[in-house]
Amino acid sequence: MSEKTDRRCFLAKTALGAGGILAAGGSIEEDALLAAIETGAAGNDKPKTDIPPGALEQGKIRGVSISRLVLGGNLIGGWAHARDLMYVSKLFKSYNTEAKIFETLEISLACGINTIQIAPAAWDPVLKFNRNRSEKIQTIVCAAVSADKNRMEEEIKRLVGQGATLVYLHGGDADKYVRDGGDIELFGWAIDKIKAQGVPAGVGSHSLKIPVACEKNKLDPDFYVKTLHIDRYWSATPEASREEWEWLKREPTDHNRGNDNLWCFDAEETADFMEKVEKPWVAFKVMAAGAIRPNVAFSYAFRKGADFVLAGMFDFQVEQDVKIAARCISKFKERKRPWRG
Repeated sequence: MSEKTDRRCFLAKTALGAGGILAAGGSIEEDALLAAIETGAAGNDKPKTDIPPGALEQGKIRGVSISRLVLGGNLIGGWAHARDLMYVSKLFKSYNTEAKIFETLEISLACGINTIQIAPAAWDPVLKFNRNRSEKIQTIVCAAVSADKNRMEEEIKRLVGQGATLVYLHGGDADKYVRDGGDIELFGWAIDKIKAQGVPAGVGSHSLKIPVACEKNKLDPDFYVKTLHIDRYWSATPEASREEWEWLKREPTDHNRGNDNLWCFDAEETADFMEKVEKPWVAFKVMAAGAIRPNVAFSYAFRKGADFVLAGMFDFQVEQDVKIAARCISKFKERKRPWRG
């Protein structure tokens, strides 16, 4: 039996187990996955799309044209943010074989997505995909934050040398560094080192404190990568129990505290602050790791001022999500925060 058939059987058993949950009627995403399994589309046919060229608008970050919807890399790396579900990360990685990643990148390019955000640990299949292609997918790659400047500089040079189109400081690392009392001037130093390599430089964070500190200290990143999502979903931490830096820790024994389930509880404050910031803003975690439907999430993010939305998508979600994003962008051509990219 072929590897593809084995994998499809595994996924079918998983999807149809526990009394045929998907067959009983699940979400749009679940139904699409089941259809892909049953028809063999999860690994066989080359993806097709009816989205015309140019339907998904592009913006610019320091001269680099980037689709306003960017493919997120967490699903490739298996970073599922699955609350207390233990199997999801392995399921993601089992589904996203190298062949499936290639299919996802192919359909993304066909639909107008020209950029993927990726962590170095999950970058290899993307590099391999680009190796012998005339049409390559651009990469926004996150760099680790460390008090060891030599280590940081070596990584920055390595990432650019491997072909990173843009480089930004990893959001989780940036949060930890600032939370633990690190000097924000390190970010300014790193921004300069990235720019010196000839690529746009960004700063990522979940906390609004990071872009606030960057602007206050007159640092000069080319773009920010900051979380933005509403908190009206079932698994969100109750408002009275939220703490700054919640996303950096888990408290699985207390149902009222965070457990890898909330990444932005200052959405309105973020939007208000970013309205005055003239740098392009890439919003991420807009769907709260799958808890918010894309039509709600994308609409909110673009309306509140995001110039680009970074979204993790399986191959069977890309076409639908691009259509939703294109409609939202068209709807909010005029908005409170001017388009910065």
